[in-house]
Amino acid sequence: MYRHGERDSHPRGFDAALRAVHAGRDRFVWLGLYEPSEDDLAAVAATFGLHPLAVEDAARSHERPKLDSYGGTLFAVLKTIRYVEHEEVSATSEIVETGQIMVFLGRDFVVTVRHGAYGELQTLRARLEARPHLLARGPAIVLHAIADHIVGGYLKVADRIQRDIDTLEKAVFDDRVRFPDAGAVYQLKREVVEFKHAVLPLAAPLRALADPDGDVGPIPPEVRNRFRGTEENVQRVSERVAGFDELLGSFLQATLAQVSVAQNQDMRRISAWAAIAAVPTATAGIYGMNFDHMPELRQVWGYPAVLAFIVTACLLLHRAFRRNGWL
Repeated sequence: MYRHGERDSHPRGFDAALRAVHAGRDRFVWLGLYEPSEDDLAAVAATFGLHPLAVEDAARSHERPKLDSYGGTLFAVLKTIRYVEHEEVSATSEIVETGQIMVFLGRDFVVTVRHGAYGELQTLRARLEARPHLLARGPAIVLHAIADHIVGGYLKVADRIQRDIDTLEKAVFDDRVRFPDAGAVYQLKREVVEFKHAVLPLAAPLRALADPDGDVGPIPPEVRNRFRGTEENVQRVSERVAGFDELLGSFLQATLAQVSVAQNQDMRRISAWAAIAAVPTATAGIYGMNFDHMPELRQVWGYPAVLAFIVTACLLLHRAFRRNGWL
C-alpha cells in the first residue's frame, strides 16, 4: 500500500490494505501476482471487484495486447519480449522469448498478473518507490511505468535483432558460400513475426490511453501526456519490425534464388560431362556391333584413328562448354 507515494512498511493482507485505502485519501494498493491459480484469482477478483471476463482472460497466458474497460476498471494486456543469447542464427535458434503482463487498474488499486519467466517487476517497483512524487499521482502512473518499461525492452531487442540481420546478410550474399542457410533465414523471420505480433497490437491501446479527449478509465491528464512518449516509441519499434520482416523476406527469396542457381549450375556441369562421355560411348558402341563388313576394321590405322577421333571430339566439346560457362 502507498500513501502519498510512500510505501506503507506495515505488512498486511491485500484485503486489509484495500480497506485501509478506502478509509483514507491519496492511497492505493499495488498487488503483484505471478502465474496465479484460478482460486487465487477468484479471491483477488472478489476483493477488488474485478470483472469475470477480465479475470478469465488473466488466467490465460496467450492473449493479444489489448485494452478493455469494465465500468471504472481498466484491463490491459501487454506482451514482454526477451532476447535469447546465441552464438549464431541457425534453423533451430530461439531468438526471442515472450511473456505477458496483465494489469487491472482502478482508482485506488492496481493488480498485475505476470505470465512467463521473463518480465519481473521488482526492479521497476524499486525505481518507482525511489521517486515518491511519481507514485503520489496514483495507480495510473504504475500502468504507464509498466508500459514504458516493456516498450523500452522492445527497443533493446530490436537493436539486437538488427545485429543478427546484419550478420545474416553478410552470410547470404557471401560469394564464397554456394548454398546459404535458408533455414536460418526462415527461423529469424519466424522470430521477427512473433516480435511483430507483440508490438503492433499495442499501438491502439497506447493511443487510447494517450488521447487527451479519451475516456477509457481513471487516467489523469498529466499521466496521459506521459503515454504519448510511450506510444511514439511503439510506433518506432513497429516500423523497425515491419522493415525487418520485409528485409528477411527479401533475404529468403535471394537465398532460394541462389540455391536454385547453384543447382542449375550443377545440372549444367553434369549435362556437359554426360555429353562428353557420350562420344566414346557411342563410338565404342558402333564399333562393337560385330558385323563382318565394317569400314576400318581391317585397316592398320583404324584403331588409332578412332581413338584420335574420340579425343578430338571430347576436347572440342569441353572447349565449347567452357566458353558457354557450363564447365
